[in-house]
Formats: sequence, structure tokens, C-alpha cells
Amino acid sequence: MKLKLDLDDLTDDFFDETHLLGIVAPIRDYQFCWQLNNILRYNFRANNDIEIQLLKKQRQYYFSIHEYKQPNSSLVHYLYRNQFDGEYLLPEFKHLDYLWLLKGDAVGREFVDELLAAIRTLNGVQLVTELTNEKIKNKGHLIF
Repeated sequence: MKLKLDLDDLTDDFFDETHLLGIVAPIRDYQFCWQLNNILRYNFRANNDIEIQLLKKQRQYYFSIHEYKQPNSSLVHYLYRNQFDGEYLLPEFKHLDYLWLLKGDAVGREFVDELLAAIRTLNGVQLVTELTNEKIKNKGHLIF
């Protein structure tokens, strides 16, 4: 008997109760995180254990993820770098530099709107938008 892993179910479970933001900010990830940590009082840190590795064209591509766990809640913020060496984590969003995933706890519309507004105030940020799950073709690439 063969067991088949249903990736659609896995993906749906992973993205249940999440919000995904797309950000255009052509600056280094450490500079971006430094600004976020200063302005929002967050504590984003690189988490190499959940870095995404994709094999394309016989080559490994590494997409860094910075993580911040919200105190006194199960909410975790994940900041993905969307581009590495000419390849994209989500090729359907080549214009985006970063993807910000909010996961682990339900957040209200007001929280997301305040976060979007705060990110827009940062130096180097040109665009911030919320991405709907239906628009994301390669959702599986975000699962760690």
C-alpha cells in the first residue's frame, strides 16, 4: 500500500488563519529588519533553521527568513526574502522584495491595517500590499 501526501491539504493547513503582505523595498534585509525593529519595537532575527532552499536549473537557491514571535501571543511574523541570485521564491510576484507572513493567531483587520501603515513609513519602502491566497500560485514554496 502506498501513502500519498496531499500537498493541497498541507498547504491549506499551513495558510489557515494567516495574512501575507507583499513589500517592495529594494534594501538589504538586515537594514529592513533594523528599521522594523526600531520603528515597531519588534525583534526580527534571521532563522537559518527554516530558510527555504529551492532546486532550480540544477542549482540550489536559498531564501532567508527572519522571524519575530509576538510576546504573550502565539502570533509569529515571518519575513521572507523573495529574491536570491536572480531566482524568485514566488515567481508570480517578481516585483516584490519581501513577503511578510503573519501566522499562529487570528489577527483583526485593524491590526493588519496599522501594520501596513507602519511599514509604509519606513525608508526605502515603495509599496506594501496584502496578498490574497487565491493570487499565490506557488504557495508551497513558503512552507518550511
